Amino acid sequence: MVKTNPAWRALSAEGKTANLPEEKTETAKPRIGVLAIQGDYDAHASALQDVGAEPLLVRKPEQLEGLDGLIIPGGESTTFLKFLERDGFLESLRTFAADTPTFGTCAGCILLATKVLHPPQPSLGILDATVERNAYGRQIDSSIEETATKLGSDFDIGPLETVYIRAPRIQQVGKDVSVLAERDGFPVLVRQGHLLAATFHPELSTDRRVHRYFVNMVREARDSTPHSAPESGHKPHRKS
Repeated sequence: MVKTNPAWRALSAEGKTANLPEEKTETAKPRIGVLAIQGDYDAHASALQDVGAEPLLVRKPEQLEGLDGLIIPGGESTTFLKFLERDGFLESLRTFAADTPTFGTCAGCILLATKVLHPPQPSLGILDATVERNAYGRQIDSSIEETATKLGSDFDIGPLETVYIRAPRIQQVGKDVSVLAERDGFPVLVRQGHLLAATFHPELSTDRRVHRYFVNMVREARDSTPHSAPESGHKPHRKS
């Protein structure tokens, strides 16, 4: 909505507005859905609110309509698939994520990948990456790490707290995928154009940098700016 003050209206009526400062326009909060089938979707919603977005819980394919972006949270990827295969939800999600900013965390990262291992399973197949399920062990092997990032100068202000729970491992990525953080030489946070994926749970940390980065991606895509959010100059991780 454009704010118009009385002085502006009066001068406009007299044809004297040419030298007045440009009026400011309020920017609507990005509307970002959180797939609310399982996982800690409420924590993602709180994180989105903290960084200036409007979160909406998504449980039906029609609720994707009108969203500026989407987060697919952690959980059990096979359970996700069983639910999504109903009522054409999986295909609707694939169509949405093909050209709208989408962020997958843990199981969400698995669902985005083009290839899944240990064992193989279907996926959305849109992130050019090979992901191995449960590569870091079972629930008892969960850990919290401090990780360096390559998100850009506005975000790389120190180590990022990364929470791993039955985490997958990104074994390799394609040439168009940028690695934004690593653990033991393997990517844990990657970006491919409008897609972002993490093998950890950023929603379980008080550090909101990753959510803020994603919201910036959504804003720039929504506002159709000429250039997307700066990506890392770090070369993609590829294993022979």
